[in-house]
Amino acid sequence: MTLSRADVEHVAALARLGLTTDEVETLREQLSSILDHIAMLDRLDTATIPPTAQVIPLTNVLRDDEERPSLPRAAVLANAPRQTDGFFEVHAVLGGADGEEA
Repeated sequence: MTLSRADVEHVAALARLGLTTDEVETLREQLSSILDHIAMLDRLDTATIPPTAQVIPLTNVLRDDEERPSLPRAAVLANAPRQTDGFFEVHAVLGGADGEEA
């Protein structure tokens, strides 16, 4: 399938592209080649090929969950800017210091 210069200029106008004369000719050749390849694929008989959602097998790349001992609490809290009774202490997201909403 060969596109005309007018076809390329129309598509360029729809895409709001300002193309030079050389660019129009280059794109006309490239787009025509792409459409020829698509036409070749359209000629393939795919009646016996079942539709698929994924053409390659999917595998889980994550490791299995394994129970392991955690870090000691003191090591976890060592770099915490604030802590209280062995827990992280954070500023209130909503409300004031006394827990009331502002």
